[in-house]
This record gives sequence, C-alpha cells and structure tokens, in this order.
Amino acid sequence: MKSWKEECGVFAVWNNPEAAQLTYLGLYALQHRGQESTGIVSLDQNGQHKIHKGLGLVADVFQPAAMAKLTGHTAIGHVRYGTTGGNRIENAQPLTSNLFPS
Repeated sequence: MKSWKEECGVFAVWNNPEAAQLTYLGLYALQHRGQESTGIVSLDQNGQHKIHKGLGLVADVFQPAAMAKLTGHTAIGHVRYGTTGGNRIENAQPLTSNLFPS
C-alpha cells in the first residue's frame, strides 16, 4: 500500500461578510502545508468572482489593498506545495474560469 502524500492546504468560508479575511487567517494557519504560492477567490453578491494570488508566503501575497478587493460572503483559498510543475504564477491556485459569462 502506498503512503498518503498530503501536500497543499485548502480553506473556505461560506455565508459570512468577512469571508476573505477569515480565509486569509485559515491559510495563514495552514501555511505549513505549502509555502510556494497562495491564492484566494471570493464570490460577491452579484455572482462575480474576485481573485488574488501570488508566489510566496500568505502574509507577503495578501497586502491590505489586495484584501480590500476580495469582497463577498464566500471565499476559498489555497496554499501550494509544489509536487509537479514549476514555481510559476500559472501554477498558483485556486484556478478560475469564465465559461459562462453573463
């Protein structure tokens, strides 16, 4: 039997006006799970997602100006421990898509 290979960390908040800030704190606590890159995507009241991600540590990537743009009552965040792919912004998560633009 192969052993577990747990890397990365995911944290989410639903139905709270401070969702992005709480997600930031959750990612900060999970940072030991991955220090390569981090990102948060929030969902605002109009159904639009706002995303901010970058390479490095949680506190370095999420400055106050970036956090102010992550509005809404829902957010999900990720800290990455790279197992494949390079340390590039294209590999930072969460990943988003606009397959169904309004």
